Amino acid sequence: MIGKARSWLYVPAHRPELLVKAMAGPADAVVYDLEDAVAAPHKATARANAVTAVSQPWPKPLWIRINSPETPWGDSDIEALAEYEIAGIRVPKCDDPDAVARIADRLAAPLHLLVESALAVEHAFRLAACHPLVASVSLGEADLLADLRVRDSTALEWARQRVVTANRAAGLPSPPHAVWTDVADLHGLVTDSTTARDRGFFGRSVVHPKQIEPVNAVFTPSHTEIDDARRLLNSLHGKDSAAWLDDQGRFVDPAVVARSRWVLDLTEQFDVERPSTSPDTRGTTS
Repeated sequence: MIGKARSWLYVPAHRPELLVKAMAGPADAVVYDLEDAVAAPHKATARANAVTAVSQPWPKPLWIRINSPETPWGDSDIEALAEYEIAGIRVPKCDDPDAVARIADRLAAPLHLLVESALAVEHAFRLAACHPLVASVSLGEADLLADLRVRDSTALEWARQRVVTANRAAGLPSPPHAVWTDVADLHGLVTDSTTARDRGFFGRSVVHPKQIEPVNAVFTPSHTEIDDARRLLNSLHGKDSAAWLDDQGRFVDPAVVARSRWVLDLTEQFDVERPSTSPDTRGTTS
């Protein structure tokens, strides 16, 4: 699902009524959160709700964000969830590849690792490659900003590109981008999501339902991009193993062909249809 889901909606696990609403909404995937959204007195209730949730069928992927494995809550989360078949687990505050490998063996589920410290950024590739069940590595930006003692979020650009490179070097999909915390600023959300998309991320986590549609729009291939991909693939005529200039004078090689195929895979995934009259207002994916 990572690399194909545009929006990952966090839902606090002590509020099970919100999970039902989230599953009926437009998010591509839902993350039942046992960590930041749940205060200490509600941790046990949230864990029990997560166990109940993973025992039921849902119309879209349900991932669970556990507490840090370095805490008693996190260890209890792992113990409670280990016997269930789960779409995936988000593991916060990962910095030790050996510890992650042990967690993967215990849970036997795909893991999305959250990098939230300077040490974790330094270990990004080792984390991405430490176990076959690691599905993605991405940033937990609020904690990382605090650990780095910086106030300007642009200071994270290097770390962002580090995790993009680590994922791709380990053969993993493009990672989801971190949460945009200013829920009221949808323009900022779109601008930041577009920048992240163009720099190698795909999809992002969201914390409020009104963030879903803008994020989905950014990470959906545009109609222009879809048309270009179809035109290129229709013109191959057995040339996809070589390089050539197309009829518009653009250089085409196997990497360009692969990207066009990926665009059409996303088009099918999201069932994008070209309208007959409305203009194309979306951006292009990277």
